[in-house]
Amino acid sequence: MSSMDDAQDMFCNDDLVNPLSSMGMQVSCILVVSHFFNVVLRTMGQPGPIAQILAGLILGPMSHIPYIKETFFPASSINYYQVVSFFCRINFMFLFGLEMNIHYTLRHWKMVTLVACGGALMGGIIGLSVSFYLHQELTDDTNPNYYFYMTIMLMVSYTSSPMVIRLTAELRFAASDIGRIAVSSALITEMACLLFFNVIVSWEKEYHILYGFYCAITIIIVVLINKYLAVWLNSRNRNQKYLKATELLLILFLLLTSSIVIEIFGYNSIISCFIIGLLFPKEGKTARTLLQKLGYSIYNFVLPVYFGYLGLQCDLINVFTRLNRTANVAILILLSIGSKLGGTLIVCRYLHIPTNEGIFLGFMLNTRGYADLLFIGAAAKQITSFDAESYNVLLVSIVLNTIISGIIVSFIAKGEEKMFSNNHTTIEPQEMEDELKILACVYDPRQVSAILATILAIHGSKTSPSTTYLMHLIELVKKIKSNLLYHEKENGDISDDDEAFGGNDVVDINNALDTFTEDTKILVQQKRTVSSFLSLYEEVCSEAENLQVSIILLPFHKHQRIDGKLESGKEGIRITNQKVLRHAPCSVGVIIERGLTTSFGFSELIESETIQNVATLFFGGPDDREAVAWSLRISKCPRINLTIIRFLLSSKLENEQIDKSGVQSKEKEILMSLSGEETANDEIDNNFMVDFYNRHVASGKIGYVENFVKNGRQTVECLKEIGDIYSLFIVGKGGRGNSSLTIDMSDWEECPELGSVGDILASSDFDIHGSVLVIQQHRDVKKGLIHD
Repeated sequence: MSSMDDAQDMFCNDDLVNPLSSMGMQVSCILVVSHFFNVVLRTMGQPGPIAQILAGLILGPMSHIPYIKETFFPASSINYYQVVSFFCRINFMFLFGLEMNIHYTLRHWKMVTLVACGGALMGGIIGLSVSFYLHQELTDDTNPNYYFYMTIMLMVSYTSSPMVIRLTAELRFAASDIGRIAVSSALITEMACLLFFNVIVSWEKEYHILYGFYCAITIIIVVLINKYLAVWLNSRNRNQKYLKATELLLILFLLLTSSIVIEIFGYNSIISCFIIGLLFPKEGKTARTLLQKLGYSIYNFVLPVYFGYLGLQCDLINVFTRLNRTANVAILILLSIGSKLGGTLIVCRYLHIPTNEGIFLGFMLNTRGYADLLFIGAAAKQITSFDAESYNVLLVSIVLNTIISGIIVSFIAKGEEKMFSNNHTTIEPQEMEDELKILACVYDPRQVSAILATILAIHGSKTSPSTTYLMHLIELVKKIKSNLLYHEKENGDISDDDEAFGGNDVVDINNALDTFTEDTKILVQQKRTVSSFLSLYEEVCSEAENLQVSIILLPFHKHQRIDGKLESGKEGIRITNQKVLRHAPCSVGVIIERGLTTSFGFSELIESETIQNVATLFFGGPDDREAVAWSLRISKCPRINLTIIRFLLSSKLENEQIDKSGVQSKEKEILMSLSGEETANDEIDNNFMVDFYNRHVASGKIGYVENFVKNGRQTVECLKEIGDIYSLFIVGKGGRGNSSLTIDMSDWEECPELGSVGDILASSDFDIHGSVLVIQQHRDVKKGLIHD
């Protein structure tokens, strides 16, 4: 049955109560059994969608027992189920469009399109070839039927994007490169197959081109309405965390109305829902509400039923009791797997993608879904000799094909963990063209300005792509005994328990982020976690690992008062920061916001057009190299003037050279060429700086200064001299060993987690007018490189 028929059946049945109640029982059975299978199979590493389809397969034979069929699965409930599935389908395709990372797809358009076309074209060719044989086996029609041939071709070519999206999420590789390639390729394949399906279904209808034009106009109108509606809803009631229920229903009503209109014109609405979601404004509380409300219901209730119903419709006993039907199912499965694997591997070889990743992508793109039901349902309507048994053969092949591919994908994912591991846990070895992923954390609203200023600086260059996630860390207060972490009222007001779990802080952070996005057009994806300070670091590290970020940004546990002194906040914040520095799966940066007492500071980068002077202090070691790598990224921002200040140990010979040059003070800053003699004790640092100088300093893009000092005390004096010049100081935490440049810099350590230089710069007794960013490079403990 087509989606257009589903929309018409809403108004065409007199019996209302019994079918709806039986449909409710069906949904309940699928949910209960699928969750049971999910619990059992998860211990064997199998993802949720496979468990849900298997649950449907178990319920399938039961649904054919006469008493159970009459009681729980009456024929009169089918139309209602089709209508509900229509509503659910438009919502989850809209959600997938809303969640889609279009920037990654656009940056790698050639690669993902070739991967999608490889399996789809090979599948189309093989599917078309085998369709002639299947036409003889499954139908009694001796005349050629091009509609049937096209249906089999689409079946073998198709990839289910909902299945691929859920597999990547369940197996925790959605943020990896191969996961994003799989999702993008699956969506391209599905949209292309559905577009082709719409064309062949509507081709013989009168005015099909005109109706197609009307559908395009409908989509454009809804996209424009959503654009202005989202802006208007975002500006209303700024103290609300989320939209009201009526406002949310207004958006969904527009989506439903446009989908029904497109179905009435004779076209499938899946593509339109995805496009509307893809072009929906991603910023503000409107998008936040849709992502939260739709995401929870769809991922926990709709998709389990969607996958379960796919298996529920199969009658395995009917297929496997006859040899010819079993053979036809086996042929379809083998040809489908072979075509997807073959086509994907050919493309991967051309793109120089490793063979194991090509095999994995081939099985990922071999998963099937709801659109296959549309294909064979339309074929059943067009071909009079296409009976229920033939329909069941095709359906069983689709379901078993998906189960086999899903199980193989889960085993490959479990055995090939290196394939999905984060290869960019540090910034230093990355090229400027590589995407930089950042997880920025905040505890309260006053920390947001410095974080957003840093995000703006790193997003300053269009040639250096970056993706930023902002995570609100909320302390779980013990006195709250409620099991629910958030209690959102329908009108958006803050309940009593909200005060303990973010309260007004959530609204303030949301408003600051919305204003930032509106002014800069930089989209920051929001996250939130609630936990006690004892385990909050685990949530941060786990999220960083799942998102495969290169660096975590943390706010300092102290904040600056009006008189310029730094005042300590909650001790739990400091403990959390220390644990994150110790256990993080990537590099970490700690931001100390200072300079608020002056008329200008680094946080004002968001609101001011004035050029900001930024200094990166280089003493040597991996952390300082990471700091320089980060600085190179922000140097591309047109409102930042970067200077690298390298501290070197002065020797007797160098002092004589300095005296001869006529410089009065040995501690004065001097500019030297790196092309001459060795000036660094560490050869790695020297080679790094020589390469950096030749590539970026020599061209005049970045300033470079050398300071010669004898010991840590002279280093402190130099820092005091430049304290008023720069609005931001970037420095590595340590990793330089017992360097004479930094040893004995102070008589005591106030914050050793910042390293010796960072501790001095963050001290209230050290008067500087710039903020500080202390960076620690991630080192693999397994290789014997441990954090200082």
